[in-house]
Parts: sequence; C-alpha cells; structure tokens
Amino acid sequence: MAADQPSVLVVEDEPAQREVLAYNLEAEGFLVSKAENGEEALLLVDELSPDIIVLDWMLPNVSGIEVCRRLKMRPDTRSVPIIMLSARGEEVDRVRGLETGADDYVVKPYSLVELMARVRTQLRRTRPASIGLKLEFEDIVLDAETHRVMRGGAPLKLGPTEFRLLSTFMEKPGRVWSREQLLDRVWGRDIYVDTRTVDVHIGRLRKALCQYEGQDPIRTVRGAGYALG
Repeated sequence: MAADQPSVLVVEDEPAQREVLAYNLEAEGFLVSKAENGEEALLLVDELSPDIIVLDWMLPNVSGIEVCRRLKMRPDTRSVPIIMLSARGEEVDRVRGLETGADDYVVKPYSLVELMARVRTQLRRTRPASIGLKLEFEDIVLDAETHRVMRGGAPLKLGPTEFRLLSTFMEKPGRVWSREQLLDRVWGRDIYVDTRTVDVHIGRLRKALCQYEGQDPIRTVRGAGYALG
C-alpha cells in the first residue's frame, strides 16, 4: 500500500460494475482493492485495513448487510466507514442498512460523481489529511495541502516521513499505534522497513516538535507503541 493514498475496498459481485467503480476511484487518487463476495471482503479487511469500504448489499453467500454487521461489531473495524450500495430503494431498506451500521446508503443506479463525493465526505471524517484538510491538536497545526506544520504560530521543519507520522497521529489523537501499524500507514505495505526505523523517526519528530522547547506531545506506551496526547 502506498503511503498517504487513502485506500478503498470495493465489494461488488458484478464484474462490470466492480471494474467501473475501481477505475473511477483510482482516477480520483485512491488505492483500490476489490472483492467479489462477502467472504473475500472480510479477509481483505483484515489483511489490508482499508480506510473506507464501498459495499454492495446483494452478494453471494455472505450478504453485504451481514458483512457490514460483522465489521461494525468488531472494535478494530467499527470505525471504518461503509457506503452501502443497493438496488433496494424503499425507506425500510435504507433504514435497515443504516441501522446495521452503514455510514451511508446509495441506491442503484447511482451517479458516479455523487458516489465519489460521498466517499470523500466519509474520508473527511476519518482521514482528513489524505484529502488535504488542516488538522489541529493543541498548539500544533498541520496543513496537508501545503505540507506545512506550525506550533504555537512558529513554523516547524519536518522531513516527509516525519510529516506523514505526524498527520497519522493528528488524525486520531489518543489512539495508540503499534510500530507495525505505523509502518503500514507511513511507509506502505509493499516496503520492508525494520520496526526500529519507526523509533528513529519518532525521535526525529519529537525533536522537531520540541525545537522551541514546547512539551513533547508524543506518548510512548510500553509494549504497545506510540500515541499523540
């Protein structure tokens, strides 16, 4: 997985629709994975940890509604946004989809432009830095669009890896990230990097954040990893 690119899992059993969705999402700058049934979707979620899931209701064997239910029951996947696609346009079906945990519900046939907008709306909540929004934590401001970081009004000079680390922390303040999770998010799944490299870059990030003698906002959680705040 490429660092910084928001990742989308498309779950659709109709090959033509699956490819059209994947093509358009990739054209918008998303890293796309594809599944053609519910069992494959559940496996890929565990393997890839996507940032958002576009999920068809009518899937063979394990239905989309059941995939949604299972993912929303698990603490590790509960916060992953799910956009449910369905030909069922009745109010009772929309309500059932949303009550099962879907974050949005789109009726087929749908506008691709509208669907892309809905994907970005969900990512604005969960991965704001990936779509160029400003992040703030206490006196730290990170501008993902201009790649600038300020603390207490003073500009900070960060390397690209430290910038990605900080944006990851600032998207979810308080969350404890393991070294392996940070490697996947910041360096990418396809690149082999020793976990000790994470510690080196955390040290550089701390030094940059505290260059004006501010308090170190990064917390080390023994045996677990790192967190902001």
